[in-house]
Amino acid sequence: MGGVTSSIAAKLAFCPPSPSSYRLVSDEVTGLLLMNPFPHRENVEILKLPTRKGTEIVAMYVRHPMANSTLLYSHGNAADLGQMYELFIELSIHLKVNLMGYDYSGYGQSTGKPSENHTYADIEAAYKCLEESYGAKQEDVILYGQSVGSGPTLDLAARLPQLRAVVLHSPILSGLRVMYPVKKTYWFDIYKNIDKITLVNCPVLVIHGTSDEVVDCSHGKQLWELSKEKYEPLWLEGGSHCDLEHYPEYIKHLKKFITTVERSLSSRARASTSQSENQGGHVEMPRQSVDRREKPRESVDRREKEKPPKGPSKKSKLRLTFEQHLDRSRRSVDIHDKARKSVDQHHQIERGRKSVDRLDRVRSEQTRKSYI
Repeated sequence: MGGVTSSIAAKLAFCPPSPSSYRLVSDEVTGLLLMNPFPHRENVEILKLPTRKGTEIVAMYVRHPMANSTLLYSHGNAADLGQMYELFIELSIHLKVNLMGYDYSGYGQSTGKPSENHTYADIEAAYKCLEESYGAKQEDVILYGQSVGSGPTLDLAARLPQLRAVVLHSPILSGLRVMYPVKKTYWFDIYKNIDKITLVNCPVLVIHGTSDEVVDCSHGKQLWELSKEKYEPLWLEGGSHCDLEHYPEYIKHLKKFITTVERSLSSRARASTSQSENQGGHVEMPRQSVDRREKPRESVDRREKEKPPKGPSKKSKLRLTFEQHLDRSRRSVDIHDKARKSVDQHHQIERGRKSVDRLDRVRSEQTRKSYI
């Protein structure tokens, strides 16, 4: 039952236009890849991108000279790049963004067969190209998913924590929920957006028509309710599944959203720069383990600072005491030596006096005898 339901859901989800609305040709002069029947534009590049599933998908990159963001657009079912070409050009102009659109495996001139897992590999290949070939960063990218395209969009968004924003255009809760009002997620369901939306950490804009007969508006409303960072949604009164781009409110609201998220990022960047300048122009990433080791060093420094600047240390006191002891000893020895010298000198003088007195007595005795 599960396999049959999953197969039915897949068949309903993937209906690539047949035949494809475009052909790929190579320019004879420049060798550039072109999308026939559309004329070559200087700001549009047509690419072939390999995927990790072994397929090769076709992508188009529209460059805007004043862009601050890049829109990675995953289109809906029953469409390919040829049908989206003019809309992508207009979105790039009106929103002032770079834009990359791509065909899923099995769509347009992309090789392989369409499947859920293939679309995940397809959007990864497109995002990898933005990073490696065009220098885009996570915080520069806005993921845009229309209808079935909300599946690969939310799958990638849940794995990019620094992403700038997400736009969900007529999104689905899951493939099975489009057909049946089930309350729980089954293992055989496809595009389990209801479970992945809670993992997205950036602003989310939901656009849905209130008269959508393919994907009920309740899908968009529930995904918006489950979003962590909600942006004012756009519920287009009377809008169906494939005509929302024709409403004036659509482009106006989308432009406001992109301007808001760009300003928000700029404000964070300015705050970070200001903090950097206040810290002397040097921003250091927190190193908890190092900081933890350095804290005792700060406390030691603090104790050293709290000590009086003058006065001998304990070692100095001991050294002084020992030197004073030696000095006293030297003084006592010197005094003893002086005393001994003075005594010896006195003895010598006394001895000399005694010898002189003895000699005087002998002489006087001899003189006296001679007179006698």
